Amino acid sequence: MRISCFLLILILFSSSYAYNDLDVLLKLKSAMIGPKGFGLEDWKENNSLTPNAHCSFSGVTCDQDSRVVALNVFSHPLFGTVPPEIGLLDKLVNLTISNDNLTGKLPVEVANLTSLKVLNISYNLFQGNFPGEITLGMTELEVLDAYDNNFAGSLPVEITKLKNLKHLHFGGNYFTGEIPESYSEIQSLEYLGLNGIGLTGKTPWFLSKLKNLREMYIGYFNSYVGGIPPEFGSMSELRLLDMASCNITGEIPTSLSNLKNLHSLFLQLNRLTGYIPPELSGLISLKSFDVSNNELIGEIPQSFSALQNITLLNVFRNRLYGAIPDFVGDFPFLETLYVWGNNFTYELPQNLGRNGKLLYVDVSENHFTGLIPRDLCKGGRLKTFILMDNFFFGTLPEELGECRSLERIRISKNLLNGTIPAGIFSLPAVQVIEMYDNYFSGELPSEASGDALGFLDLSNNWISGSIPPAIGNLKNLHILSLAMNRFRGEIPHEIFGLESLSKINISANNISGKIPDSISRCTSLNAIDLSRNNLSGEIPNGIAMLTVLGTFNISQNRITGHIPAEIRNMTSLATLDLSDNNFYGRIPTGGQFQVFKDNAFAGNPNLCSPGNVSCRSFVDSAQSSGHGHKKFFSSSKLILTIIVFFTALLLIIVTVYRLRNKKLQKSKTWKLTAFHRLDFKAEDVLECLKEENIIGKGGAGIVYRGSMPDGVDVAIKRLVGCGSGHSDHGFSAEIQTLGRIRHRNIVRLLGYVSNKDTNFLLYEYMPNGSLGEMLHGSKGGHLQWETRYKIAVEAAKGLCYLHHDCSPLIIHRDVKSNNILLDSDFEAHVADFGLAKFLQDAGASECMSSIAGSYGYIAPEYAYTLKVDEKSDVYSFGVVLLELIAGRKPVGEFGDGVDIVRWIRKTTSEISQLPDAAASVLAVVDQRLSASVLAVVDQRLSGYPLSEVINLYKIAMLCVADEASHRPTMREVVHLLTNPLQSAPTLVNL
Repeated sequence: MRISCFLLILILFSSSYAYNDLDVLLKLKSAMIGPKGFGLEDWKENNSLTPNAHCSFSGVTCDQDSRVVALNVFSHPLFGTVPPEIGLLDKLVNLTISNDNLTGKLPVEVANLTSLKVLNISYNLFQGNFPGEITLGMTELEVLDAYDNNFAGSLPVEITKLKNLKHLHFGGNYFTGEIPESYSEIQSLEYLGLNGIGLTGKTPWFLSKLKNLREMYIGYFNSYVGGIPPEFGSMSELRLLDMASCNITGEIPTSLSNLKNLHSLFLQLNRLTGYIPPELSGLISLKSFDVSNNELIGEIPQSFSALQNITLLNVFRNRLYGAIPDFVGDFPFLETLYVWGNNFTYELPQNLGRNGKLLYVDVSENHFTGLIPRDLCKGGRLKTFILMDNFFFGTLPEELGECRSLERIRISKNLLNGTIPAGIFSLPAVQVIEMYDNYFSGELPSEASGDALGFLDLSNNWISGSIPPAIGNLKNLHILSLAMNRFRGEIPHEIFGLESLSKINISANNISGKIPDSISRCTSLNAIDLSRNNLSGEIPNGIAMLTVLGTFNISQNRITGHIPAEIRNMTSLATLDLSDNNFYGRIPTGGQFQVFKDNAFAGNPNLCSPGNVSCRSFVDSAQSSGHGHKKFFSSSKLILTIIVFFTALLLIIVTVYRLRNKKLQKSKTWKLTAFHRLDFKAEDVLECLKEENIIGKGGAGIVYRGSMPDGVDVAIKRLVGCGSGHSDHGFSAEIQTLGRIRHRNIVRLLGYVSNKDTNFLLYEYMPNGSLGEMLHGSKGGHLQWETRYKIAVEAAKGLCYLHHDCSPLIIHRDVKSNNILLDSDFEAHVADFGLAKFLQDAGASECMSSIAGSYGYIAPEYAYTLKVDEKSDVYSFGVVLLELIAGRKPVGEFGDGVDIVRWIRKTTSEISQLPDAAASVLAVVDQRLSASVLAVVDQRLSGYPLSEVINLYKIAMLCVADEASHRPTMREVVHLLTNPLQSAPTLVNL
């Protein structure tokens, strides 16, 4: 008996020792691992057996008995799961495990933490149903924050028993169904976050019973039936009401004017109608008022002069009209005024900006006239100044040339005149200057030093004089457009010293002289337009050094000489226009010349096609008459040419012979590095590098199809470079990216073969090629809607993994249809990570030294500012979705300067009414939206569900929003694609 008691005591002692707080923390450390197995490095067992050693761990707080009462693990790059041992920390008052990328399910043992006041597991990847039952014993719980996880199912109702709960946040998850009416019983609530989930049902009027509620977020990708509940006007403690983007309809209830403590009212991105109620002037504490992207009509109420605390006034994209009242300029704290996309008229208040607080002004796409107010930057804080597409006249105020805070100036499509203030081109923070389609005259200043300027467009004005060499001082300039002006003189060679310059357009001027030789050193250029000038001379030597050039237009000049044959090697060059010049000789053949159309060479009378047998005498005659110093080939020159030719041929034969003899020896210099088990060798890969095996060419190299001895086909991507450094054509980026990630919808990197000069990446072979080839090739008509939608979902999941499941997150930077590969079952795989970048902080942006990507897919802010984040990928993916809908390429089918996004926006905006023949077909859906979609949908499609096409169209247009902040995340895109709003399955057979 004594022995049994002793053993029992020993067991209890051992158990209590085995699960003390130190051991529990070490168990947590082993389960919540970081990159390469590291994480929480200072959580170490102390060999001195100090009983409170764990209390010095980072993020750990103990009580006087050395028990853990607070655990705050925030923003660590952790993965793994939370172990069930967490429940042994039964003295915890604060458990914060936030922004750590943890996965799996929340262990039910958390229910043992009955002393908790704070439970914060936000910004992780927890999944499954939220276990509401774990909260039943947490009678002291005040904060429950599970924002931005992967919880699904219905919202838990058990939390309604928590009588002390003040802060509840379930937003950013994948819950479904309605908001439980029982949530109105949590009378202690002060903060409620149910935004960005996907909830449905009637607008939750019953939440008005929460009389202590101060902040209520119930919008963003929720979709309610009905309007704003008038009952919300009784919530006297409410400070913030956010019902943005939740499908609410009807008018804004006047009862909201009773919310005397409300400082923020967000109702944007809905379908609200009617007038802005004048009674809202009773919101005497209001600072932020956003009703943008609705269907409101009428004027800004005169009674709003009482809103003296306003800092943000957003009413853009409605149907408002009339004048902007003068009292708007008198608001003492106004920082943001966005009224673009309405029908406002008259002048802007001339006192606008005199408060010294103004930061952002956007009044574009209205019918404003008059002069630009002079005091917009009186306080020296103005960052954004956008007045484009109006009828402003007069000169640009000189004061704006001294506004050093300015970042964006967009005043195109107005009637402005006079000389542009010289100081504008030397503002230190300005990133974008758009002044095209005005009547500016005079000359540009001789000095310019705007270090941040990335986008300068002065096209279609009356500016004269020479192009100042000082433009070469704008070291971050990415796009330069001076087209359709009255510039004269030569092109300054300093411009082509700009390392970031990717697009230059100086067409339709009076520019003379030669194209500077320095142009061949500006290797970042991917579009050049020097057409419609008086340029002479020849195309500079080394033009083929522009390896990313996609467009080269020098038509309608006086350029002469032979067309350089080296252009055939410029694999990125898609558009070439040499028409209406003085070129002579024979048009080169092979390589990229197979892509160019005949009209690219038209209007050159001394130029002949490759197949023209009479070309020799014709060209020689032309050279003799047009160039006195060039005579017929002499017989000696002809003999010398023949000798050189046969000598070169002999050298080639000898070289090939020697290479074959040394083949085995050379193959030994190659190394095969495998990321998966491979049953072939480097020599097997090298055997497949034949012309007939080429399946694709791109700016970074050539792709071959290789059949290995074991019968497996692989894709072999050749990258020229040493495998490291800045000139490896994406080799390091692809290895670093694909070598560490695993996802079904991301192409598998099998390994690579390399030597000191060349790298070959080995991928799993995709029999159906790329989505771009399939969609825009001859087989596009066979790619029907069900397959297209499936591809959209799968590609979105691959990108979602990169953005949300990798740490640090990965930005692809070259999302396009040609980089989405299709296997034998047409399953989509995101590919080509040569431009990928790691981003340490989600939501942050990184400034690139130059732009990368493909035309038609590049996000506006990336093109203008060179700043890239995950929303840049979202824009590119939106373009891919538009390709799937319209079946058209992103560029090249809509005229100069128009891409698929602009074309779809223009086409859909012109649809004002439906033809009678279509009315019966679209009876169950919104006619205007349906007509818009039908106007752009691929005519090769048949039998598709119109509701699905409309859903994809809505998602695509969200993705290609001009403002990055308005685009969804890829996680939200996946949710929208996989949880479409249900509607009648209308089938359209065209």
